[in-house]
Amino acid sequence: MKITFYGHACLGITIGDINVLVDPFITGNEKASHIDIDKISADYILLTHAHQDHILDVEAIAKRTNAVIVSNFEIAAYYGKKGFDHHPMNHGGTWDFEFGKVKYVPAIHTSSFPDGSYGGQPGGFVIEGEHKNIYIAGDTSLTMDMKLIPMFTKLDLAILPIGGNFTMGVDEAIKASDFVECDKIMGYHYDTFGYIEIDHEEAKRKFFDSDKDLMLLEIGESLEL
Repeated sequence: MKITFYGHACLGITIGDINVLVDPFITGNEKASHIDIDKISADYILLTHAHQDHILDVEAIAKRTNAVIVSNFEIAAYYGKKGFDHHPMNHGGTWDFEFGKVKYVPAIHTSSFPDGSYGGQPGGFVIEGEHKNIYIAGDTSLTMDMKLIPMFTKLDLAILPIGGNFTMGVDEAIKASDFVECDKIMGYHYDTFGYIEIDHEEAKRKFFDSDKDLMLLEIGESLEL
């Protein structure tokens, strides 16, 4: 499993020969100006919620790639009405896709489309593929529901928001890693704009002091599991 960070909360995940894109917000992110969305492969697009900073480039990429859009019922239906291939899910639901098993899990945040349409309840994803298991938290506060995840899935990596203000910050993310019982953390949803800028070295030190490994990838950088 290969995971590429495209900035903010956008991830590219390659599992076998299948490409999964998560929360594509690239063209609106000045820090990701070197990323060409026309070169990104996507067989599936997973969306945690409907805010613009998670869906901005969905339609452009889905039109080019014919990707299946996977999200909660409201978001999937929204894109279905526009003619896009889609797969609706909801909290606690699991589906076996060709690249692996996906569970849509709770997140505490808000969710609406830029046009004001209702975006359903926000969520995150637990993905099991190629004998590697990852948790993508989406935009969320720290929540006790995270403790349910290791009851069903042993994680190899937790991808957690750490920017604060709109989501949990570094200290809460450390506690979240305790809840999900995973000490290997990839941080995201930070630095994109002023409200969520963080001190990288301080964040890494705090995780290190808690016997955890925090990875902060450069935009366009990848890691292999």
